[in-house]
Amino acid sequence: MHFQRRHSRQIKVGNVAIGGDAPVSVQSMTNTDTRDVDATVKQIKRLSEAGCQIVRVAVPDEEAAEALSQIVRASEIPVIADIHFNYRLALKAIESGVHGLRLNPGNIGNSTRVKQVVERARDVGVSIRIGVNAGSLKKELLEKYGGPTPEAMVESALEHVALLEKEHFYDIKISLKASHVPTMIAAYQLMAEKVDYPLHVGVTEAGLPGTGAIKSAVGIGSLLAMGIGDTIRVSLTGDPVEEVKVGYEILRALGLVKRGVELIACPTCGRCQINLAQIAREVEEKLAGVTYPLKVAVMGCAVNGPGEAKEADVGIAGGRQSGLIFRNGKVIKKVPQEELVTQLMKEIDMIVRDNTSKGK
Repeated sequence: MHFQRRHSRQIKVGNVAIGGDAPVSVQSMTNTDTRDVDATVKQIKRLSEAGCQIVRVAVPDEEAAEALSQIVRASEIPVIADIHFNYRLALKAIESGVHGLRLNPGNIGNSTRVKQVVERARDVGVSIRIGVNAGSLKKELLEKYGGPTPEAMVESALEHVALLEKEHFYDIKISLKASHVPTMIAAYQLMAEKVDYPLHVGVTEAGLPGTGAIKSAVGIGSLLAMGIGDTIRVSLTGDPVEEVKVGYEILRALGLVKRGVELIACPTCGRCQINLAQIAREVEEKLAGVTYPLKVAVMGCAVNGPGEAKEADVGIAGGRQSGLIFRNGKVIKKVPQEELVTQLMKEIDMIVRDNTSKGK
């Protein structure tokens, strides 16, 4: 099944295209102190290795802005500077070589300041994301709409967009984030009807990895299934590498990306004769660094395992003393239970090696 993507204009953040016919990209944000260049660069490297395509860093003061040039030079992926209220920091970030700004122009002062930032961004090809959060709408909009409604969020975003359009600047993407998933979904749906700018989709303040991943999957996944969304960021409390992993799981679940391993595991039943949860976790850990697109099944019994996971590239089906290794739904060998994971990994290594050597 292919989802019909909403038509959007295309912009660039460094070498990453967003919108148009470009694939949905995965973003994250560092949680290090940006002034600590070494720590920030190390985290960006980990994010890049996990598949992050664009990274955002906070720029709260002049010292953080000064650190940007070193961070940008060391980063393997495009860097976006997160700016609030201070137009001088935006100008400094652009001078430091960042590839994008997260900036609401209505919050940085008068039209002269907006014009300075816009002209410099245009000169060097820096795009700007308008980022509206339900929790930080201005008082007038809250009073007008009776709270942080989707309509209030959209009006806020369009006010900021108008300031950029007034300066004939159109390298814009928009986000409309809320921690309340229905509000966030409705806001993006409404915005998608009004403009053709690319949309950066996410559920803000989603929470810890467990519940946060669920909220993000529901919110982001629902919009992507409607064809809405050009780039995504999963917002979780903790290590931002987890955000990237969840982001790719969402895209994989919708068939929007072919990267890394999709693990299929049955929910277990009375026929299960192995510790399936433990085996599945072991397999998942061993496959963490595999970027080649594979569908791997870990099934609890040999009765229905191969059949139920017939669309998997490779998998195992456990038994009391032995289990089956299968590829593309066909059993290829029977092995002792204690060798199931080892033999599975050998098959996976063989598949990756053979297909890599063929250039697939």
